[in-house]
Amino acid sequence: MTTRFAFDIHARDGAARTGTISMMRGDIRTPAFMPVGTAATVKAMKPETVRKTGADIILGNTYHLMLRPGAERVAKLGGLHKFMNWDRPILTDSGGYQVMSLSDLRKLTEKGVEFRSHIDGSKHMLTPERSMEIQRLLGSDIVMAFDECPRADRPRDEIAASMEMSMRWAKRSRDGFDTGGEHAERSALFGIQQGALDEELRKISAEKLTDIGFDGYAIGGLAVGEGQEAMFATLDFAPGQLPEDRPRYLMGVGKPDDLVGAVERGVDMFDCVLPSRSGRNGQAFTRNGPINLRNARFAEDQEPLDNRCKCDTCATYSRAYLHHLVKSQEILGAMLMTEHNIAFYQQLMQAMRDAIGEGRFAGFAKDFRRDYLGATA
Repeated sequence: MTTRFAFDIHARDGAARTGTISMMRGDIRTPAFMPVGTAATVKAMKPETVRKTGADIILGNTYHLMLRPGAERVAKLGGLHKFMNWDRPILTDSGGYQVMSLSDLRKLTEKGVEFRSHIDGSKHMLTPERSMEIQRLLGSDIVMAFDECPRADRPRDEIAASMEMSMRWAKRSRDGFDTGGEHAERSALFGIQQGALDEELRKISAEKLTDIGFDGYAIGGLAVGEGQEAMFATLDFAPGQLPEDRPRYLMGVGKPDDLVGAVERGVDMFDCVLPSRSGRNGQAFTRNGPINLRNARFAEDQEPLDNRCKCDTCATYSRAYLHHLVKSQEILGAMLMTEHNIAFYQQLMQAMRDAIGEGRFAGFAKDFRRDYLGATA
C-alpha cells in the first residue's frame, strides 16, 4: 500500500534540513515552496506549467472555494484534483486567516466564526468541524486545523486568549478530521502553532499541539506586518519548539531572502502569493534582486530576466519584450512573468536542498544574500 504520510530527513546542515514527504499522490521534496492556487488556479498559469517549474505541491483556499464554486459542487465534480487537473498533492488552508481578516464582516465566538461573504453578502458559519468537512469535500491531501490569527501588535492577554482558543479548535479539528472516513485514511492533518512573537506562548501552543498529535506542524501568526527582523527573532526559537521528526511549515512566507533565512532556522515548507502577484504586476525576481519591468530602462534590454534561470520565459523572451507586454497590459505578460517567478522560487528551493545535502548551506546563504540583497534595481 502506498504511504499515507511519511517524513524522512535526508541531511542536516546546522538547523537546516532536507528531506521528503511521501504521500499517496506523490513525494514532496523539502524545503518546499507551494505556489498558491487560491481559487483552484495558480493565477495566470496552467497546472501543467506549474508542475514543469518543479512544484511538487500547491495550496488551495478553503474560504474562497467554499464560497465559489462551493465545496459540495467540487466534490460532485470529482474533487479538487480532477476539477483543476492537478494530480499531485494539494494543501488546503483552513479558511481561518481569510475569515479573521474580515473584521467588519464577522462575529467570533467559541463555536467558530459567523461571517458574511465578501462576494454577495450571504451569511456563513465556519467552525473547526465545518472546516474539516469542506477540506474533505475538496479532497485535500494536507488539511490544516482551524485557528485564529491575531495581529502581533495586539496586547499579550488578547494573544494568549486567542492562542488558547486556537488550541481548543485544534482538538476539535483533530476529532473532526478523524471522523472523515476514507479521506482521513489517505490524507494528513497539520496543527498550527500560535502565540505571535512571544516565546512562552508559542511554547505552550507547541506543547498543546504535540499532546493532540498531528502529522505536521505549521508556524502561524507571522508575516502579518511584524517585519523580517521580528519574524526571524521568532523563528530563532519557534521551529525548535515543534517535534523534530515532523515537517515544519511557515505559513504565508515570503520573499526569497525570507525563505533562505527561515530554512537556516529549521523550516521545511512555505507558501506565498508573492511570486504570482508580483508577476502580474510587472515585478520579476532574479539572483541579483527583484526588478520592475515597467521601468523604461528595460525598453531595449535584450537580456533575459535572469541569465542563470532555466525557465522557458528566460530561454525565449527578452526583458525588452516583457517590458512591452507589461506596459501594454497584455495578458501574456502576466503569464510569462508569473511562470518565471514561480520557476525562480522552485530553483531556489532546489539550490537550498542541494546545499544542505552537500553540507555547504552557510556558504550558499551568504553568497545568496550578497547577490540578492546587494542589488538596487
